[in-house]
Amino acid sequence: MAITSANQLELLQTAEAVAREKMIDPGLVVEAMEESLARAAKSRYGAEMDIRVKIDRKTGRAQFTRVRTVIADDAELENYQAQFTAAQSRGYFAPPEAGRESFWVREGKQIDTATAGGPQPGDEFHETVPPVDLGRIAAQSAKQVILQKVREAERDRQFDEFKDRVGTIINGAVKREEYGNVIVDIGRGEGILRRTDKIGREPYRIGDRIRCYIKDVRREARGPQVFLSRTDPRFMAELFKMEVPEIYDGIIEIKAVARDPGSRAKIAVISYDNSIDPVGACVGMRGSRVQAVVNELQGEKIDIIPWNQDQATFLVNALQPAEVSKVVIDEEAGRIEVVVPDDQLSLAIGRRGQNVRLASQLTGLDIDIMTEAQESERRQAEFAERTKLFMDTLDLDEFFAQLIVAEGFTNLDEVAYVDLDELMTIEGIDESTAAELQARARDYLEAQAKAALDAARALGAEDSLIDFDGLTPQMVEALAKDGIKTLEDFATCADWELAGGWTTVDGERVKDEGLLEKFDVSLEEAQTMVMTARVMLGWVDPAELEAGDEAEGEDDAEAKD
Repeated sequence: MAITSANQLELLQTAEAVAREKMIDPGLVVEAMEESLARAAKSRYGAEMDIRVKIDRKTGRAQFTRVRTVIADDAELENYQAQFTAAQSRGYFAPPEAGRESFWVREGKQIDTATAGGPQPGDEFHETVPPVDLGRIAAQSAKQVILQKVREAERDRQFDEFKDRVGTIINGAVKREEYGNVIVDIGRGEGILRRTDKIGREPYRIGDRIRCYIKDVRREARGPQVFLSRTDPRFMAELFKMEVPEIYDGIIEIKAVARDPGSRAKIAVISYDNSIDPVGACVGMRGSRVQAVVNELQGEKIDIIPWNQDQATFLVNALQPAEVSKVVIDEEAGRIEVVVPDDQLSLAIGRRGQNVRLASQLTGLDIDIMTEAQESERRQAEFAERTKLFMDTLDLDEFFAQLIVAEGFTNLDEVAYVDLDELMTIEGIDESTAAELQARARDYLEAQAKAALDAARALGAEDSLIDFDGLTPQMVEALAKDGIKTLEDFATCADWELAGGWTTVDGERVKDEGLLEKFDVSLEEAQTMVMTARVMLGWVDPAELEAGDEAEGEDDAEAKD
């Protein structure tokens, strides 16, 4: 097929038809045609030639041009078909009058080399060549180029359309199922609902209308991939936003969502208008609003819980319908202990641990549930352990030791260094008895410290570590047992190695035991000691450390404002 006047306008008509069908820019189709014609021309004139094609957007006329670029005289000529030196180019002078079959271009503009100082490196010499007659193979190749370009443009359009819709709900129709994944027709493209994002036991028949949450949109080699979900907690939040006008208007906010897809869910809400009950607004008249969400989620039971800034109160609400007697929060460990009546234990845990698991996801804390009887046994065991400690170390009888424990003393340090007045508040203890108790406690602690110091030295601990401020002899002994024997060794430690911490592995929090954790060293104290050691060794500049602290303080102040 030759590009003649008979089919010049047909090029533009074809481009517009394809653009309308694929809903892309007609200019992209024309560019694809230009590239395909240029490839066909290269197969005719030579692959090494730089052949360019320009289609007039009004007339459809295709102009074929051979381009040669000027390089410096001392440069190596890599492609003599598309390059020539400045000396060779001097025989190609052409004025810039319109209609000439050859002309010069410099920086994208047509020039007259006679008045522009002659050809310069980087200039291009454009020479019009006759249009090619597309044979069967060349025509097929040109068609493939056009189709490829059109597909790429269509993919870009789809990606641009759906990338900004991540986090929203979309309606579609089930198209087919592949290896457990459901392909959904979402209008101008397809979405994939993977088996892990499907609600269990939910049937999917071809042609069924389906509502999904756009979880992610990725640009991949085979085109944009739109990943859908019906199990994502945010899907439930978006459904409530559609059913509850107060959520859409921002009067009520969804603070947290936890789901066991297809079975049960908990959603925490808060109202910024005192006259509106957040739970009642989400439930609706006779449960109409929440029932609409339940029906969409195949009967998933939903507990709507009032959110509270106080963690203990929020957790009590989250464990509904179980009753809670007491809550003990360990903020440093990120764990929480909940005490429930004996007859409420199974209700608090739920079937297969579902209730406590959802409450844990909702609050972001690990929850340990125990009955009142179990807590009582634990308190009695702790009481007996502390009583025995004071009996063995202070040479006291059981009754006297129990009096001290009952008053709230838990260890020897508290007895040894507390004000005498606090000891004298215990019934039966006068000033002389209190002084004797403190003397015994201090003697015992000093003996323990001396034994620990001797053991640390025997293990090879050096004076640089022993004399470091903040480390007790028992701490030095514990470090030496782990191979940390010098101040340099100590300075290389991470704060969590000393104080301990928590690591999330496969969605579960795992405890990391710290070398000094049993001595109640906090993460902040460990960090301070390590940085002090690094400053003493000259590893860290104190000025830089102070500047960092000041910047952190300013950030904290801005955050509070």
